[in-house]
Amino acid sequence: MVLFLIQVVRITATVFSYLIIANILLSYVLAPFHPVRKVIDQLVEPLLNPIRRIVPTIGMFDFSPIVLIILIQVIETILVNILAAFG
Repeated sequence: MVLFLIQVVRITATVFSYLIIANILLSYVLAPFHPVRKVIDQLVEPLLNPIRRIVPTIGMFDFSPIVLIILIQVIETILVNILAAFG
């Protein structure tokens, strides 16, 4: 059961990381009202907005996606270690 939960945590973290990267790439290619982009924005933007309030943009570069990916990896590591301690 613990191994299953560890896998769920890892897969969820990987999917969210890929969604963040897809959000970045699609923002250059697709219009903001494209259905695919709207779905990904609805998943990613609620996580990025609090980070954007804390981390300012530098010039025209938004570092909040990088910060979010790092946070996801840190949370994944913590959760996996906690679950592994119980297994």
